[in-house]
Amino acid sequence: MDNLSSDDALFFVEDDTNDAKTIPASELGECWNILIIDDDPDVHSATMFALHGIKIQHRPLHFLHAYSTAEARQILIHSQDIAVILLDVVMEKDDTGLQLVAYIRDTLGLADVRIILRTGQAGYAPEMDAIRDYDINDYKNKTELTQAKLFTAVTSAVRSYEQIKIISSSKQGLEVIIGASGLLMTTNNLNEFTQLLLEYVFEILGEAPPAFVCTANFTHTPSTHNVDFAPGLRVIACSDHYETWREKPFVLVAEKLEQHLVQVAQFEQRHLFETHHTVLYLSNLAGATLAIYIKKGLLDHPEKIRLLQTFSSNASVCLDNVMLNSKMHNLAFYDPLTGLNNRLQLLQNIHQTLNSVQKSDSTLALIDIDHFAETNDALGHQFGDYLLRAVGMRLSSHFADNCKIARIGNDIFALLGHEIIVSPGVILSLFSRPFFVDQQRVQLTATLGLVKFSDYELTAADALKDANIALKRAKLHQRSGYSYFTRDMGVEIRERVRMMHALRAAFEGERLFVVFQPQIHMQSGRATGAEVLLRWKTEDGSLIPPDKFIPIAEYSGLIVNIGEWVLRTACFELLQIQKIGLHDFRMAVNVSQAQFSHPNFLRSIERALSDTRVRPDCIELEITESMAMTDPEMLIATLDQIKALGVRVSIDDFGTGFSSLSHLQKLKVDKLKIDRAFVNEIVGHSDSGGIAKMIVQLSQSLNLEVIAEGVENLEQAQALLSYGCEQAQGFYYAKPMPKQELLLWLQSQSHSH
Repeated sequence: MDNLSSDDALFFVEDDTNDAKTIPASELGECWNILIIDDDPDVHSATMFALHGIKIQHRPLHFLHAYSTAEARQILIHSQDIAVILLDVVMEKDDTGLQLVAYIRDTLGLADVRIILRTGQAGYAPEMDAIRDYDINDYKNKTELTQAKLFTAVTSAVRSYEQIKIISSSKQGLEVIIGASGLLMTTNNLNEFTQLLLEYVFEILGEAPPAFVCTANFTHTPSTHNVDFAPGLRVIACSDHYETWREKPFVLVAEKLEQHLVQVAQFEQRHLFETHHTVLYLSNLAGATLAIYIKKGLLDHPEKIRLLQTFSSNASVCLDNVMLNSKMHNLAFYDPLTGLNNRLQLLQNIHQTLNSVQKSDSTLALIDIDHFAETNDALGHQFGDYLLRAVGMRLSSHFADNCKIARIGNDIFALLGHEIIVSPGVILSLFSRPFFVDQQRVQLTATLGLVKFSDYELTAADALKDANIALKRAKLHQRSGYSYFTRDMGVEIRERVRMMHALRAAFEGERLFVVFQPQIHMQSGRATGAEVLLRWKTEDGSLIPPDKFIPIAEYSGLIVNIGEWVLRTACFELLQIQKIGLHDFRMAVNVSQAQFSHPNFLRSIERALSDTRVRPDCIELEITESMAMTDPEMLIATLDQIKALGVRVSIDDFGTGFSSLSHLQKLKVDKLKIDRAFVNEIVGHSDSGGIAKMIVQLSQSLNLEVIAEGVENLEQAQALLSYGCEQAQGFYYAKPMPKQELLLWLQSQSHSH
């Protein structure tokens, strides 16, 4: 397959790198510091191998290595003048790369260092907003990185770093050079490229002196150092002063002095800054060179010399793009596996459609092959490639005459065309027949996300992003089905992202806090414990309901860190409560699925117990019934380890998850908690609390404790007592309260008893 798993080593396919300059280690002097951040040691080795001995701007490369985020932060804090960071997007977590970028830019304030993101998983490409906001220099899929591309990317990044250092005092020059780099890099025609070179040189100079650009493919004899012009040498671009020279042999039109200066610059491979003349020298990997002659001396303008040197360095990199464009065009706009358009070409097609009369009746559809990863793993990557080609061929045979077809992800295809043709029924019908691949019959299904352009007002990138939102919604709710994008979806996901960032900031800013709701032995009225509840107060003092931010915390993975903090807070507060004489008081802490399945969960419990020295049997972890049914075998194994620590376990919201009694008997739990929905059904002295009564009877038969939550009145309390339920919590007994208020409440209750 053409995707890389996290265990795959970085590799480089064969390409034209024979002309790259290398230098022996003995010549090392002042270096460019390159920091490689990747949890795969093979990536470090492959990167160093690809860039071994390379000099950029006559300076070698020096590599620093970090295999984790923590190592990277230490290096960044203590190391100076790092020019380029090659950063893996996905390491400890999906968003580790972008978190580190935010740390580099916002916390450390490192604005000069250039950052190149790399990933082996195409689906983890960062949002365009993130690339812009964090000044990410480049983003590359590891499968795209040939040696030449890596060299070009690093060279471009180093030169960009050098630019920023050199011209930090000249904002106008920086803007010109950055703008020129973007436009020059997208220029495909050599004549257009060279004319732009002159225009940008004049913009940097602030004037337009006599100047021309000529090819500079020269030969020389080493023994005599006599320089001769190669056949076909010509002036490609020129100012108005030399207009009659355009596309004519250089030797027939240039003056002797001009010829000599251009020869020297090319022969010595450097710029010339003379009293009355200037020559800029540009070269690329393939050996092609250009000379820009300017009939003006700049010795009295060192800042302009620096700007032109920087501009030439950048333009040299852009020259690679021009010279290799014909060779690279297919790779730039087409998927090499299927021959279909790729994401970049699709974005251009979408842009054209959105700005044409076809917009009103066009639809964009993303087609995700269901469970392709499992097929790929089971039958092999080569078979997976064959299968993707087969899907591409079927789409092409049906839609090629009427639609734009693209492959934009590992197993994601795209269709752009008339809404009648690009419709769920038509597309999904193509997957009703099996695919015959490598003499095997394979039945596939697909899930679709679609966007109609009839009233769409955003950009091509937004359209693709919104189609992906619709696809995710379809995969979440209706596999092998489809979903059209709606404005509500966009509002929902933007609100979720906004809240995710706000929650992270709140956690780091210590605006999350916990409250404690007492748990009561109903017969005696004595407090036996308390449930720890998480709260979030915003900067303006308003409270965010837990049912809004807890799912966001789980979705983002932040719940792991928050959960550990809550557990430790509960343990420390328990110490204070036990000091007032309540030695058997228990703290009940909710645990999410993300926490429970995290590899460091058990270790976090052990640390909390060790650091606080609380009795393990005074800590009670509450898991939901749905968690218990998700992966029973994993749950049983983990519960065994938790119980070995001496910690108690209860099942929260019992009765809502449709658990089976056979599984329940295998779980080593201590308590069942009756969900408040069943407590609310208890009205008067009727039999309306039947489910609550059944749960109490079940707990008695299994020899488990039982507690009811959400008890709000005397009638409910009396009914539960009549059922045999001994413990309860709810507003009838006590509301959730901060720790100081809890201590006072417990002390007053102790005196009253």
